[in-house]
Amino acid sequence: MRGTRGGTMRGERLYLTALRRGVALGLVLTALWGGSRLVDPAWLRDRLEEPAGLQTALLARQLGGAEEKPRALEGWGRLILAQSAPLAAGEEEVLRLRAEGGGSQELPGEEAHDGDGDDQEEPDLQPQAEEDGVVEMTARGKQEGKYLWGEGVYLYNRTDLDLDASVLSQGAVDVPLGEGPQILIVHTHGSEAYSQTDGDFYEESDPYRTTDCTHNVVKVGEEIATVFRAHGFQVVHDTTLFDYPAYNGAYDRSKAAVEQWLEQYPTIRIVLDVHRDALVGSNGEVYKLVSEEAGNKVAQVMLVVGSSGSGAEHPRWKDNLAFAVKLQQGLVRGYSSLARPIVLRNSRYNQQLSPGSLLVEVGGHGNTLSEAIAGARLWADNVARTLLAMKEEQ
Repeated sequence: MRGTRGGTMRGERLYLTALRRGVALGLVLTALWGGSRLVDPAWLRDRLEEPAGLQTALLARQLGGAEEKPRALEGWGRLILAQSAPLAAGEEEVLRLRAEGGGSQELPGEEAHDGDGDDQEEPDLQPQAEEDGVVEMTARGKQEGKYLWGEGVYLYNRTDLDLDASVLSQGAVDVPLGEGPQILIVHTHGSEAYSQTDGDFYEESDPYRTTDCTHNVVKVGEEIATVFRAHGFQVVHDTTLFDYPAYNGAYDRSKAAVEQWLEQYPTIRIVLDVHRDALVGSNGEVYKLVSEEAGNKVAQVMLVVGSSGSGAEHPRWKDNLAFAVKLQQGLVRGYSSLARPIVLRNSRYNQQLSPGSLLVEVGGHGNTLSEAIAGARLWADNVARTLLAMKEEQ
């Protein structure tokens, strides 16, 4: 009886195993058939010609795009994966590619730094719920979508203007550097601050903001000014908090200040409005923008150029862009990924006041102040060397 009962149980197990594998195989075949109906045939052909190309590509679609956080399969997906050695082999490769691929510029929730009336509402940043909610990313350009590639740099076109890569070489760099103050640093949103996860504690005026200028972007601006001065440049650093106590109208107030400084020191040829960015994912995760330089993680830095895309008069925005391209060329030669792609926006950001005006985003609100300072110092050192080379050519 025991032999008969044991044989029956073994038979049932074999039957269930065969049934499970049959169902799994059927699901795999159904998924492949469905994929062939939904996916472009040329895309399938290209993937089939690559080593492990089809399984990796199909898994990539299931596991999420390059902009998404890598995730593992669960439930039925895990069952199907277990029954297919080629698909199982592809999962590790897809997750590795996702982990190494970093992020892209196209992330939701980017805090707007729009001038010309676009900064009327303060961005609603929520306090960080937990440290695990911070996602590291390294923003890089790519030769598709709204990215333009030329002159050795990437430009992300966020304007309503129909542009091609030729725009990167259409302007003229018009920043003659003579005697007297040459560089002005301001902070339209000076109360912008960073994550407090590294022990850099401060009293918040709002989430990720503080009026303590030893802990916000004014501190970062002073570090930039210090590096420029070390290279022999004369720098005016305006530490006024134009966004406090009222955020609305900050660009109008900083515009008036820049006009006064330009009138007081006509030798100023470069105006840098230093900010920090803010990137929040669809699930509330906070992104920190990092680059690894000489074994250390530092905040990435991004140049933002205004344009006439909003309809406001800005006849020399291409000259500002040419200046940004000149600086960016030195940055991409000097560092692996310190510089995020240049971003071109509709609004002017007061850059119509001088052809040497740029908005500089140092890290994001997920970065720490120490990361921001480290990235800003590397950025300023490279930019200073580019400016010195330009001065010698004058």
